[in-house]
Formats: sequence, C-alpha cells, structure tokens
Amino acid sequence: MEQVTPFLMFQGGTAEEAMNYYTSLIEDSEITSIARYGKGEHGDEGTVKQAVFTLKGQPFMCIDSNLKHEFSFTPSFSIFLTCSSEGELDNLYDKLMTGGQALMPLGDYGFSKKFGWLNDQFGISWQLTLPHE
Repeated sequence: MEQVTPFLMFQGGTAEEAMNYYTSLIEDSEITSIARYGKGEHGDEGTVKQAVFTLKGQPFMCIDSNLKHEFSFTPSFSIFLTCSSEGELDNLYDKLMTGGQALMPLGDYGFSKKFGWLNDQFGISWQLTLPHE
C-alpha cells in the first residue's frame, strides 16, 4: 500500500467550487490536479472527472459523479480541524456555516475549550476544535 486518501464524491457539478472554497479558507492548501470530462465522455463536459487537493498538507481526492445516487455525504465521516486560536476557529466556523447547518453549535462540551460540528453548503461535515491548554 502506498497511500490512504479521503475521497469525496460530489453531485451536481460542485466539486471544483468546493475545492476552491476549502483551499481559500485553510492556509497551506491547494488544488494539485484536475482532470475534467471532455465532450462526448460519460460526464458533463467541464466537470471534475478526478481531482486532488490538499488541506494543510492532507491530500483529498474528489469527483463530480456522472451518475445520480440516492445517497450523499453523511456526518459520520467528517473533516476534523484542530485550530490554533479561538479567532481562527470562529472565522472558519462562520465561513463554513454559510449555507450550512449546525450539528453541534460552538460551545464548551468538556472535551475541548471550544468545539463546533457542522455540515457545510456542499454537505461535507466538519468538526472544529480548540484544545484545552
């Protein structure tokens, strides 16, 4: 085995928008490769056939599914962020909440100084924490 990489399947042609959004929010993040569907291929032309992006050095793969599925993302798999400051946590939480839904609003739940869990506008689940000092 060479590598283990989280894989995100978007529907409706939103993969590139999501990647651009995430890499703009989290420093040291970038889109490293994008292959798009071409004319006559089994996907909507120009949508993401396969892409790789990194968030703080952690690689992720994603696609725009060319098939309609009866399922989407679930909060049981989430991206967990350990933030460096309360300001960073609040800023990221507010931005990720735009068009999203709180699963556990920001608060002190005892296991961290401040914690929040949400689904963003694309359906991806995020947990943000500020550890006790």
